[in-house]
Amino acid sequence: MPRSIAIVEDEPLIRANYVEALTRFGYEVRGYASRTEAEAAFALRLPELVIIDVGLGDEPEGGFDLCRALRTRAATLPILFLTARDSDLDVISGLRLGADDYLTKDVSLHQLAARISALLRRIDALRKPAESESVIAHGPLKLEQERMRVTWNGEEVPLTVTEFWMVHTMVRFPGHVKNRDQLMREAQVVVDDATITSHIKRIRKKFLAIDAEFDAIDTVHGVGYRWKP
Repeated sequence: MPRSIAIVEDEPLIRANYVEALTRFGYEVRGYASRTEAEAAFALRLPELVIIDVGLGDEPEGGFDLCRALRTRAATLPILFLTARDSDLDVISGLRLGADDYLTKDVSLHQLAARISALLRRIDALRKPAESESVIAHGPLKLEQERMRVTWNGEEVPLTVTEFWMVHTMVRFPGHVKNRDQLMREAQVVVDDATITSHIKRIRKKFLAIDAEFDAIDTVHGVGYRWKP
C-alpha cells in the first residue's frame, strides 16, 4: 500500500506539480491549498508525512502555525518545510517548531524524494520490536536504534528524525568530537552551521525539559559537539 503524503501549498500549479511528481515516485499524495483546509483533513486522518510551505495564502506564517499544531498532536510525524523563504530566521523558526527538515524549492525532485524516504524510515522502525543488540545505554540515556527511540532516566525524549540521528552519532562514541559534517552525514541532511546549531539547541532543550541538570552535550567551539563520557 502506498505511503501517504500531504502537501500544503497555496500556489495551485506548484502544488499540482509536486503532487504529480511524488505520485510518480509511488506515494499516495494529497494537496491542500490552505492551513484550514489541511487541518480539517488532518482531523479526520493524519498522513504519514507532511510537506508544508511557510506562507499560505493570506497567512504569511500559516505553515509555521500548522507545524506547531501538528507537532503538538503527533510528536513523531515527519514534517518537512518546502518553501522559497530561505532566510536563517525562517529556517531556525521552522526547526524550533519541530520540523524535521527545511528545504528550499530549488531542491531537485530526486533530492526531495530521498529526504522523504529517509524521514519515512522512522515510521517503519517504530513498528518493529526493539532489538537488544541495537540498544545503546550510557548512564541515564538509553537509545534504541531500530525504534529510533531515546529515553533519559526512563522518560522518552521526543526527538525528531534529524535530532535522533544527531544524538545517535554522538552517543556511539562518547567523548569523541563530532563536527558538523559528521552530524549532517549521520542525519542525512545538508544544512548550514546555523541550522546544526539550532538542532543542537533544541535537542538540549528537550533533555532539559526532563532533567533540569542535563549537561551531557559539550560544545567544542570551532570544531563541533560531543557527548560527555
